[in-house]
This record gives sequence, C-alpha cells and structure tokens, in this order.
Amino acid sequence: MPAQKYLPIYQALKSRIESGQYPVGQLLPSENTLLGEFGCSRNTVRRAIAGLVRDGYVQTSQGRGVCNIYQPLEPSSYSMGTIESFAETSRRTGQHSTTRVVHFSLCAADPALARRTGFAPGTELFYLQRVHLVEGVPRILNHSYFRRDCMPDFTADRAAGSIYRYLEEELGMTIVTSKRTVTVEHADELDRTWLDLGDYDCLAVVSSQTYNSDGVLFEYTQSRHYPGIFRFQENAVRSHREHRG
Repeated sequence: MPAQKYLPIYQALKSRIESGQYPVGQLLPSENTLLGEFGCSRNTVRRAIAGLVRDGYVQTSQGRGVCNIYQPLEPSSYSMGTIESFAETSRRTGQHSTTRVVHFSLCAADPALARRTGFAPGTELFYLQRVHLVEGVPRILNHSYFRRDCMPDFTADRAAGSIYRYLEEELGMTIVTSKRTVTVEHADELDRTWLDLGDYDCLAVVSSQTYNSDGVLFEYTQSRHYPGIFRFQENAVRSHREHRG
C-alpha cells in the first residue's frame, strides 16, 4: 500500500472538522465506521488520525474514541502554520482590504542586509514597502525583499495585487515553507507615517523567510502590524519524549 494512501482520508476528515460537520467536543465516527466508508486498512485510518492528532485537530482517548478539539480561527486571526497572502486572509475573514505600494526599487544585499534577511551578499533584490488597509484603515506595513532572479519581470503594479498569485499562477512557482519570528517593537518614523496607530507606540512584527520547492529563499518580509487587531492563532501539540535527569 502506498505510504500516501492515508492522505485523502486525512484531508476528508480535516475538511469535515473545519466545516463544522463534526462539532468541537464531538467524537468522530468509530474506526470500524471509517474502515467501511473508505475501504482501506486499519493502519491507513490510524495514520490519518495520527496526522490529525499531530496537527491539533483531534485528541484520542483510550476506550472513548477520537474527539474533535478544533477551534476555528477568529475573524481577525492569522495562522502561524499556514502561508497565506494578505488577500487570502481578507477573503477568509470577510474583511474589505486594499494594498498600496509606497516604495518599489532594486537593491543588492550588502553584508548587513544579508545577515538580517538570509540572502547571500550581493543577491539582487526587489525592495518594496506596502501598506495594507483593513476596512479603509492602514493597519499593516510590510518591508519585503524578493530575489530578482526568481521573478525578473516583477513590477510595482504586480506588487499592488496578490504577489503569491502572480508567483504561483503566472510563474509556476511552488511556495513550500516559511520560517517566522514574532516580536514587539517600538514604532519608527515610517510606521507613524503610514499607519494609523492611535495611542499605540509599538507594533507586533512578524519576520518571515519564505522558500520555494527548489529550496531557494525567494522572499524576506517584515510585516509590522497595528497591535489593536493583531492576533496569531495556532494549534499546538505537545511532543511526548522521554525526559531524563
């Protein structure tokens, strides 16, 4: 049996959980029921369930079954475990959003920029600053660097739309993974220029290094969020390891 045969079962159960077909706190169908539905081996069903446990969707209890513990993201929440564009987040949350490109230029990574972003010194980069407006109010300022050789025909007009859609649909890039760090920083002059911070003098800052399927770091973005609506939400699973000492 191919190792990936459990994936359609995992995806089907995950979709039902996310859509509310299995409400939070409810037990999933029994293992025997799932065996009959999917026509697979017991080991395949167990691998699918193990994937849901690993990703924080369900919890198993001996003698009781598999319980749904999934809580959907709140409307203003971002997910740390999903690579999602600003446009995709806006569609998911039902918020009206627009993007303004306030700076677009070419640069090369000097040693300081290379240390900060992870690009090799001398790498040619597009540098852009974008302001994201939520319901007409400027709430997020992005500083982004993209490898020029990954997207040589990139323009400011394309930057005002969905960059990931351009990369995936027009250039055929496969975006795979992103390393993220979340910090809290004092607002600087650019933040105060472009964002409506109200009484806040700090921001939540998410720094991301994003890689494609070739293992190439093609993007570094520092996303500076108005803290009044900033919320990242993720399911966390404890890793059970043998503790010594």
